[in-house]
Amino acid sequence: MPYVFTSPVGDRVEIDGHDARHLARSLRVRPGERIEAVDPGDGVSGRMLTVEIEAVRPDRITGVVVDAREHRPEPRTPVHLALALLPASPLEEALARCTELGAAGFLLVEASRSVARVRSDGKATRWAAICREAAMLAGRLRVPEVRGPVPFGRLVELARGDLVLLDAGAAERLAVLPPTGRTLAIGPEGGWAPAERTQVQQHARLGPRNLRAENAAAAALTVALAAAGDL
Repeated sequence: MPYVFTSPVGDRVEIDGHDARHLARSLRVRPGERIEAVDPGDGVSGRMLTVEIEAVRPDRITGVVVDAREHRPEPRTPVHLALALLPASPLEEALARCTELGAAGFLLVEASRSVARVRSDGKATRWAAICREAAMLAGRLRVPEVRGPVPFGRLVELARGDLVLLDAGAAERLAVLPPTGRTLAIGPEGGWAPAERTQVQQHARLGPRNLRAENAAAAALTVALAAAGDL
């Protein structure tokens, strides 16, 4: 069963809205059952709560905390991802999987070789919902923000920490870079254009195999977090 977010008052818990409907209708929780819930705290240190359900309504679930323990799932070293725009399905896959792994945030980039041209109207809400569901599934304390889409020219300006462009032709491997807070830029299926490569100073490669963009994003994040001891 996935975790839910909650901020208890004393030992009392109320879950409402979409989360309550999902628990009541899809997962069919009943009074007397116990679920695990995440109290996000300050986003760095939170608590994992065991909640005994007392009452279930279609739009609200109430319960009592019967156990609480410290919960620190967030990576100590923040790694953001700058994702070139992809078609809807692989883009959403990348957002979900990388949120589960521990991405600190996302910046969507309009690369010259991006096949997709996405209007953010109506999409931002869906992207946020995807990240929230993935964060709950992973038991994270915070939901990573999705910014953009922005033109490639703004990538250097908006990147957080060191910016590393993932490039199959780079001389250096991502795995050997010092573990610091950084933004990893993942290109579209056609790769970064030459003019885009020249705008970023630091390049790195993953390995000798060609990966789909959504898989490259998850692999790059895994490598960076593992190097920092956060995975």
